[in-house]
Amino acid sequence: MTNVKKSASKDKKAKDMKKKKTTAGKPVKKSTTKVSAVSKTKAATKKSKTGTKSTIARSKRRKKEMEILDAESTAAARAKALEKIKGYSKKDLEHFRKIIIERQNEIIEQLQNLKDQMMDPTTGEYINENSPYSLHMAEQGTDAMEREKTFLYAQRENKFLGYLEEALKRIDAGTYGICVECIEKPQHLCETCPLVPKARLEAVPHSQLCLPMKQKQEKK
Repeated sequence: MTNVKKSASKDKKAKDMKKKKTTAGKPVKKSTTKVSAVSKTKAATKKSKTGTKSTIARSKRRKKEMEILDAESTAAARAKALEKIKGYSKKDLEHFRKIIIERQNEIIEQLQNLKDQMMDPTTGEYINENSPYSLHMAEQGTDAMEREKTFLYAQRENKFLGYLEEALKRIDAGTYGICVECIEKPQHLCETCPLVPKARLEAVPHSQLCLPMKQKQEKK
């Protein structure tokens, strides 16, 4: 009986060993659950970012469209209001045109003088920091400062020329002298509202605001 038990035990051990050998050669299957979860998370994050960018882009487009519509609406309202405003007469407009052209000629002459001042008399070229015109270091520093002042003044005068050119265009359009802040809703800050007073236009021919309105804006 004992021998039978021992034989059965040996047979069991032999089967277990055979089973281990059989499974040892087989490849172990990797778990795909974790990899699948990570992939899904990445995909969801990517989708979320794409969705956010798309929402921002749509929002920007809507904002731009609204700004265009507002600008068009404002322009249309102003054009309608301008039709009801009686501007300056042709005689007055020609008077202002003459003032503007005279001012333009004065500025052009001044700019030419500035241009001549910035020329090196020995070479006929524009003076710069390497020019031998001023040999002393102190003189070079003074010259550089003067050139900078001249350049800034020329810039300002050129800008003023642009304003005068725009004023001439408004004369041609028949809108010259109308206060831009009083077109739709007159503020009645001056006697000629919505027109800028003649005295101010003669002094500042490119002005689009009456003096009280200008002062009001500067206080803000």
